[in-house]
Amino acid sequence: MRTGLRILSVVVLVLVVGGLVFYFHPLWVTDQQLRLALWREGVKSDYVEAGGYRLHYFEAQPAGGGGTPLLLVHGLGARGEDWAKMIPALAAQGFHVYVPDLLGYGRSQKPDVSYSISMEEDVVVKYMQAMHLAKADVGGWSMGGWISMKLALDHPELVDRLVVYDSAGIYFPASFGPELFVPADQAGITQLMKMLSPHPRVVPGFVGEAILRRIAGNGWVVERSMSAMTNGHDLLDFRLHDVKEPTLVVWGSHDDLIPLSTGEKIHGLIPGSSLLVVDGCGHLAPAECWKPVVKGTVEFLKAESPATGGEKTVAGN
Repeated sequence: MRTGLRILSVVVLVLVVGGLVFYFHPLWVTDQQLRLALWREGVKSDYVEAGGYRLHYFEAQPAGGGGTPLLLVHGLGARGEDWAKMIPALAAQGFHVYVPDLLGYGRSQKPDVSYSISMEEDVVVKYMQAMHLAKADVGGWSMGGWISMKLALDHPELVDRLVVYDSAGIYFPASFGPELFVPADQAGITQLMKMLSPHPRVVPGFVGEAILRRIAGNGWVVERSMSAMTNGHDLLDFRLHDVKEPTLVVWGSHDDLIPLSTGEKIHGLIPGSSLLVVDGCGHLAPAECWKPVVKGTVEFLKAESPATGGEKTVAGN
């Protein structure tokens, strides 16, 4: 009887302590859960010195090793973990997946620099050199799509095939200001979530407070990135016609942040590109609608003769 009570007391204590840790550090707890899940899927987490900076990255291979090199570049305010659903799925389809945290983001170094598109592009080049990647398929999401398209233009020798997901990079009349990405209160978080997803999750107050604390510590990087992006120096409107790599443009039909019309314009500017619209999904399509996104990505990258032109709409999750 006493042994049973002791065991019950220990269980209750563990639950109480665990609950308190989650309440006061919810983002840390969810980060550990996500990283554990990636590790269990065989996704490696490591660091590399690239261009004088310490970068964190994820790496995953098919079960038998080898695989076609595929580099994924995340977006503004994001990190490698944002590709968590796609990394193991793409590795299982025969790709050797590389996912760096861009400079200033995730667990990579955060120096006092401009964080412009050109600077992050150079970081990606240095990362590829450090990882001995002579050439790879490249996929970029949002700001990462902008970086990836610029990489294809400036360093075509490094890019085999190109995929961009709900990508920035050309001018469009934005319905928001830079402050959207560095919310200062719960209302700001709610507004950002509504812009990112047609089905935004409700953020509990204690989680919102944790998000605001994280933004207070890292928001300056996002602000510098936004300032560099909005000055227009790296816009690609008048360069995309020079993209020679086979290109797939993937877009959520309900993207309120960067509207589908922008994706259609990018599709029209890149000669021979294909457009895949994921119906019912928003800006977070590679995370929230990852299954059809992975399917479309794999079909494009594995095709013996890559599709040239054409538009297709598929159902979201």
